[in-house]
Amino acid sequence: MLPRTGLAAVSAALLAMNRRLEVRDVLQTITASARELLDAEYAALGVPDDHGGFARFVVAGVSDEQWKAIGPLPRQHGVLAAMLRDATPQRLADVRRDPRFEGWPSAHPELADFLGMPIADGEEVLGALFLANKRGPDGERSGHPPAGRGFTEEDEELLRLLAEHAAIALTNARLYERSRELTITGERARIAHELHDAVSQKLFSLRLTAQAATTLVDRDPARAKEELRQITELAAEAADELRAAVVELRPAALDDDGLAAALRTQVQVLDRAHTASVTFDSAGVRALPAAREEALLKVAQEALHNALRHSGARRVAVSLTRRGTAVVLRVTDDGSGFDPSAVRRAGRHLGLVSMRDRASGVGGTLTVESVPGRGTAVEMEVPGV
Repeated sequence: MLPRTGLAAVSAALLAMNRRLEVRDVLQTITASARELLDAEYAALGVPDDHGGFARFVVAGVSDEQWKAIGPLPRQHGVLAAMLRDATPQRLADVRRDPRFEGWPSAHPELADFLGMPIADGEEVLGALFLANKRGPDGERSGHPPAGRGFTEEDEELLRLLAEHAAIALTNARLYERSRELTITGERARIAHELHDAVSQKLFSLRLTAQAATTLVDRDPARAKEELRQITELAAEAADELRAAVVELRPAALDDDGLAAALRTQVQVLDRAHTASVTFDSAGVRALPAAREEALLKVAQEALHNALRHSGARRVAVSLTRRGTAVVLRVTDDGSGFDPSAVRRAGRHLGLVSMRDRASGVGGTLTVESVPGRGTAVEMEVPGV
């Protein structure tokens, strides 16, 4: 039975796994947690592909420089292949003496004692998790372990427990990424539909107005001039529609830059693309879990879309601030506004249902204030960290 400190460490590791939503983050958390809990010098986790290799392979205990020097990802061979094929754990005193051992690249670290565990969801093997070189009480490695040193049966049971929970976390992460893909596909379809409707109407109007100007240029030059002025305005509106669609289709760099930077970049592009002034302000907001940042970004995009495409606003302001421990997104405009109760009665929601769903999905709240002729304010509040 694990001591209280061991139970606390296992509990912390399991919580860390299930807090992550991105597959990459889940894999890294599983690997680092296993290495730390079982006092191993090295840990790795491979997710197999259908071609004898690995779709993903993460390591712990190896520097970036060492990893680059090792070279291409390993293939499914030797002990790794056995774990994936037979879905059975492997505990070896020295992996180098196993008949299935096929060597490794010259830059590869020297592994001795070995403990591997398949990560399985039912009959499907999702990955292979393995540890090498059990460290002693004072942290020294066991590349040539004395008698009694190396991974124990208790270590194997602990790794089995981690692998069972890792399967749940990895399955959830895969489902989350799939739902994101479906959401992105739906968003692109919506944008494409709006682009087709809006720009097609503008181009049709351009064509009719150009024809009218052609027939009037000789007999009524003044009217022809007015028609040409309308052509200029319609062309500018069509260009705005195209630029706005491009902005919405362009993915925000949340993973690389974080929420505040992604919002700032998007606002700057929208400010250039539209005649309305679009501004952004942020203060004291630290990084949030990926799901909350994504929900805030999507709500901001929907609110900006409504303000710039439907309200006729001249000024739109976006802010990201702290309120106690919470983070608050606020998008305000000076546009035409609307009666929220009338919108609900008419069944039109301008994306409000979608925004509320996104907010509640991450434990947040959404508030919309609007009065006809006095603009709109959309506010989303989510828990901080």
